[in-house]
Amino acid sequence: MVKGHRQVVGRRGEAAARAFLVRHGVRILVENFACTAGEIDLIGREGDTLIFVEVKTRTSGAFGPPHLAVHRQKQHQIVRAAQWYLAERRTPEVACRFDVLAVTFPEEGGGPRIEWVQDAFPAEGVGVW
Repeated sequence: MVKGHRQVVGRRGEAAARAFLVRHGVRILVENFACTAGEIDLIGREGDTLIFVEVKTRTSGAFGPPHLAVHRQKQHQIVRAAQWYLAERRTPEVACRFDVLAVTFPEEGGGPRIEWVQDAFPAEGVGVW
């Protein structure tokens, strides 16, 4: 897959994920948060819980479910970026969760299939919460 095509598919996936979350009652606070520690696709709030969301998009299931691509190194980077976000916003102690939205656009067309993996990985006890 060509890099430009991957970016287009990724943007479509993030837009689909954002709309999906909003339909399910999540208030989106930030899109594409970037800092020295890394990047987080979406940050939202569901009730009293802050949700840090990684969106993985594919055009087929040939390489397995998209959320399996969120390996340990990526999880660690997301947790560090979340800590940065919380420190930057001086957020008081708040419940946090790390979710993955797996978006698959079938090659034959049609709407995306979206799988929401809530609490996909722990913060691994890294200090902020």
